[in-house]
Amino acid sequence: MSGSTDGLKVRSRLEKAISELQGLHKLLLSSDVDPDVLADFRDALNRVRNTAWAAQQYVVRKETDQDSTSVLSLLAGERVRAAHQLCQALVDDLRETDIKFQRGSLVQLYEITETLTERLKGVINRL
Repeated sequence: MSGSTDGLKVRSRLEKAISELQGLHKLLLSSDVDPDVLADFRDALNRVRNTAWAAQQYVVRKETDQDSTSVLSLLAGERVRAAHQLCQALVDDLRETDIKFQRGSLVQLYEITETLTERLKGVINRL
């Protein structure tokens, strides 16, 4: 698939998302919404907004031959923040006795968190 085709696909998806968000805007103004669902939605929307901003900054800086390292650092920082929130939610879920988990998924999560922990130790020690 060519870069031009990829660009058109991304543009089309973004235009659809914009339309959907505009519809959600109207719905949120006219309805009562569960506070937990609304908090999750706002968090997801904030992540997308931050990622879109970082992607835009990255493209602009690459087009003008500016250093894009700081933008990539911001994006990585956003992933760290999101990972922290997700890990906190998982800690809460794992406390619940009525939630059924699949062993395979938990094993995979355990293994990747071990790898992540080792990498984090190395990075923290260098700071």
